Amino acid sequence: QVQLVESGGGLVQAGGSLRLSCATSERTFSSNDMGWFRQAPGKEREFVSAISQSGLGTRYADSVMGRFTISRDNAKNTVYLQMNSLKPDDTAVYYCASDHNLIVTMSSRYWSQGTQVTVSY
Repeated sequence: QVQLVESGGGLVQAGGSLRLSCATSERTFSSNDMGWFRQAPGKEREFVSAISQSGLGTRYADSVMGRFTISRDNAKNTVYLQMNSLKPDDTAVYYCASDHNLIVTMSSRYWSQGTQVTVSY
């Protein structure tokens, strides 16, 4: 019912940048908060960032504050995660997420397929 199509992962050196994209339907995009989560090997999935349905509110994990920026493009029904000053600890599979109150709960019922981000030393 809810489809989230993600792209933009890859390999980058520490200090570099990547931008992740996640496209969905107009119905899903206009109704829900959007967010990003990540899961490193041997660790549980963790919250990274979220943006409200209106696009006026954002939230970030302490570990990415000041380095990552989340945004929405209403014309394209797409959410982005701009990742700057990347560190090896950012290495993980990144997932796009969508739900009604995601920015408050920092949880989601709907997920993308995930994309690998690897940051080398």
